[in-house]
Amino acid sequence: MEDWVQRALARWPNVPALYGWLRLDRRGRWRIRGEVISRPQIIDAINRNYAADERGCWYFQNGPQRGYVSLDYTPLILRACGDDDRLQTHTGLAVAAPESAWLDQEGSLLLNTAHGPGLLADPDLPWALQRLYVDDTTVNEDQLTAALAQPAGARTPLQLRFGGQRLPLTRIDATEVSTHFGYVCDPQADD
Repeated sequence: MEDWVQRALARWPNVPALYGWLRLDRRGRWRIRGEVISRPQIIDAINRNYAADERGCWYFQNGPQRGYVSLDYTPLILRACGDDDRLQTHTGLAVAAPESAWLDQEGSLLLNTAHGPGLLADPDLPWALQRLYVDDTTVNEDQLTAALAQPAGARTPLQLRFGGQRLPLTRIDATEVSTHFGYVCDPQADD
């Protein structure tokens, strides 16, 4: 959190939190009441002050007020940075070494990173396909189809080669992702 946010929290510690007004879509775009936020200054402020609480609810700390974020899928959206092995979160944080890799039934690639769980943005799926291997051969369509057909929890024969790592891909159902990674897609106020 930025210093000005910390100062505002100290000055006004009991400002009620907001729910249901801010959303993160699957493309990593912030939306306020359904409308895409396009102003770079606002996007940058949200990105710098975005975090999770102890319940696994992600929020934007706007001065003394916490605005909880509804998530279309994961709290982070990952994007490839060129043709090399660099990834970054939608908030601009570098992803150095993912802890694990997952594949949902639709073919979406999820990575558990030091920053939290993230979904690889759809436009960057070609980046991932170039890095998916079975043994020492790049994956073909039949191997990918077979991996997608495996039940949730099954380790596929696919590996993601990323920054010198070989991460095995495990199948996961989209409905299990938030529970598995311990975050809340639609935060609600505690009564």
